[in-house]
Amino acid sequence: MDKVRLGSTDLVVSKVGFGVLTMGESRLNLPEQEGAELIRYALNQGINLFDTAENHGTYKYIRAALENTNYEPIINGKSLKHSYEGMNAAIEEARRELNRDVIDIFMLQELTSVKEYTFRAGALEALVDAKAKGHIRYIGVSTHHVDVAEMVARKLEIDVLFPLINFVGLGIRDNRVFDGTGNREDMAAAIRKAAKEGKGIFGMKAFGGGNLTGSYKDALDYVYGLKGIQSMILGFGKKREVDDIVAYLSGTMDREYVPDISKKRIFIDQSDCESCGACIQRCPSKAIVNDEEGMPTVNQAVCIKCGYCAPICPARAIIMIDKR
Repeated sequence: MDKVRLGSTDLVVSKVGFGVLTMGESRLNLPEQEGAELIRYALNQGINLFDTAENHGTYKYIRAALENTNYEPIINGKSLKHSYEGMNAAIEEARRELNRDVIDIFMLQELTSVKEYTFRAGALEALVDAKAKGHIRYIGVSTHHVDVAEMVARKLEIDVLFPLINFVGLGIRDNRVFDGTGNREDMAAAIRKAAKEGKGIFGMKAFGGGNLTGSYKDALDYVYGLKGIQSMILGFGKKREVDDIVAYLSGTMDREYVPDISKKRIFIDQSDCESCGACIQRCPSKAIVNDEEGMPTVNQAVCIKCGYCAPICPARAIIMIDKR
């Protein structure tokens, strides 16, 4: 698989990265060895970039996959912690649980505003110190917000940007807009600015949490056609999905290819859900209802998988996966 240098770093990454969240407890909940086998399969196909986070519960898959092997993947870790102590503990947990002395990239996870960047100054200081000690190699920011991506382009202490981008703008936010809704054009412009400043950039949610999988080639053509994007993190739950992206990137995929999404279902990740009720109001089939705890849930017997609910979710909590 073709690889590319990540911005001004010395990291050389595959053009697709493996988002390990998909196999975790909140998604597919794969058994540890099954997940580890899938990671090893991806490594054998040339994928060397793996994305995880403190709150994903997926360190075990990576650790198990790398035991007694000579693989040296590039690992991107993240934490939501805002204090120095919290971020330092998150870094040390990642080093311990992944059995690695050095984590290649560690990020301020899901930065939601420019103001929050200041609020998480302690966490940033911990990242800077960890980099100086050699515990991490590079510092990054992950975000769904255009204004944050634009800010990152100007921050010398940030090496890597991990923005949300897809061809319909699903999930893109912007605090400068009255209703907070962003668009793909502005995010693409922010990505170009960051790339011009030498930031390493890999994108997320090309398939909008699975909701755009039916437009497989259109979705990938868009993100890989953007100037500044060096790699894309995709979630994998099956070897067939790894084979698909390898075929796409190698140019061997049939021009008329459309993935089988018949077994995929729409779910609401209640850990992200804000209970705003927007999805309930939008659902044309009345498939989304509140459960006993007042949280939205999907009645699969009624859901027609139209996808109308996903674009209006402000928390990006609506996903489409082949969940067991």
